[in-house]
Amino acid sequence: MADKPRVIDLFAGVGGLSYGFMEAGFDVVLANEIDTAIAMSYSKNHPRTKMINEDITKLNIEEVFKPYQNNVEVIVGGPPCQGFSQKGKRKTIHDKRNFLFRNYFKVVEYVRPKYFVIENVPNILTAENGLFKKEIISLFESIGYSINCDVLKASDYGVPQDRRRAIILGRLGNVKPLLPKAENKIVTVYDAISDLAFLASGEGEEEQTYPAEPLTYFQRIMRKGAKILYNHVATKHSKAAIKKLEMIPPGKGKEVLPESMLTKSIYSGTWSRMLYDGQSVTITTRFDTPSSGRFTHPILNRCITVREAARIQTFPDNFIFYGSKGSQMKQVGNAVPPLLGKAIAEAILKNDDFT
Repeated sequence: MADKPRVIDLFAGVGGLSYGFMEAGFDVVLANEIDTAIAMSYSKNHPRTKMINEDITKLNIEEVFKPYQNNVEVIVGGPPCQGFSQKGKRKTIHDKRNFLFRNYFKVVEYVRPKYFVIENVPNILTAENGLFKKEIISLFESIGYSINCDVLKASDYGVPQDRRRAIILGRLGNVKPLLPKAENKIVTVYDAISDLAFLASGEGEEEQTYPAEPLTYFQRIMRKGAKILYNHVATKHSKAAIKKLEMIPPGKGKEVLPESMLTKSIYSGTWSRMLYDGQSVTITTRFDTPSSGRFTHPILNRCITVREAARIQTFPDNFIFYGSKGSQMKQVGNAVPPLLGKAIAEAILKNDDFT
């Protein structure tokens, strides 16, 4: 391959899909992200990619994407999925965010890449009796794409996390593209974070040295020659929260707490420790709060840090998250795990060598 196949990343976030495709040998030439702080973090981590920090619904498609028309091999992206999320109230057809795939479609229709990838929560394939799935397939088939879609488990591709995502893969022409096959690379929470400093609640600095050598193969890959450890700062919990956490032994959760300490929550796994010898639940944007899910450290009395969450998402340590703590958590929690992105990219390469 003389030149790397080119990619556009829409709804890019901090660039989990971008990073995965780059690792597989693609060149991400353009990205679009509406959130200014997240777009800045993307650009710092992907300095060679042109970033358009704007609401996609406000873009002039012809003006912005003309240089890339018939000149890009793949368009990827994850239109916002909050309306499909199982957390809280789902509005589906009454939520405008659920129809942003139509803006994604307009870009694909104009640019005409050989492939496109849509990533979203599994509910996009089943919500409203398959209404959204049917419309997406119908739209892209109408302009000449063959579609394959399924729910992929990130844990099948070396991600230490039980994260399931709908992947819709399209290929221009009448040949149905193949999705990546499960690789069964089981990685645990211990494999991912056991080499990082054992911080107490409120401890840590945005930049610090590693306390020890990597303990696992996964950790060696994540360090990638990094000398400084970034984003490893523990949330400062209240005394009441720490008292609760001190009562929860490794492997346990709220079932050991007295009834007087239990609170109502819509989230499963609240006030429960992650399992060192197991995999994490899906990392969300509120992993700093014990009541938001199973995000309490396996043995320490605090929730996981941004860096620990990033490891579980398979971002390498030289990928730095910028901005406020809230923005950093949003960047990590909303991202596509780079290893899942890489698996999708490699599947595309197996479908087509682009020579």
